[in-house]
Amino acid sequence: MAIEVGHIYDGTVTGLSKFGAFVKLPGGKSGMVHISEVSTEYVKDISEHLSEGSTVRVKVISVDEKGRINLSVRKAMEEEFIPDKKPVSFEDMLSKFKQESDDKFADFKMTKENRRSDYAKRKK
Repeated sequence: MAIEVGHIYDGTVTGLSKFGAFVKLPGGKSGMVHISEVSTEYVKDISEHLSEGSTVRVKVISVDEKGRINLSVRKAMEEEFIPDKKPVSFEDMLSKFKQESDDKFADFKMTKENRRSDYAKRKK
């Protein structure tokens, strides 16, 4: 079975170290989950999140020139929470950004006008 970048697999944790966990993937290949890819939160001690022999869902994030497989538990979890992830076009992102900017500017303008009127009332 060929391991492909971007795919999600269920694997078994075979070892823990201070910098990550080693996971056995289907087909007998093994990869490593760096400690920064274990959770969305800061991980001080990896054994608080993973244990040897446990099954874990991982996403293959890269395979280097030496054949080492880099895995991520965090990215596998993120993808599970976005089941129908649709590609977003640049125009959609720009439109959303413009709308948010217009809303923030309108709030800012209203706040500024309120401050001016409050200042004018105090001057009288």
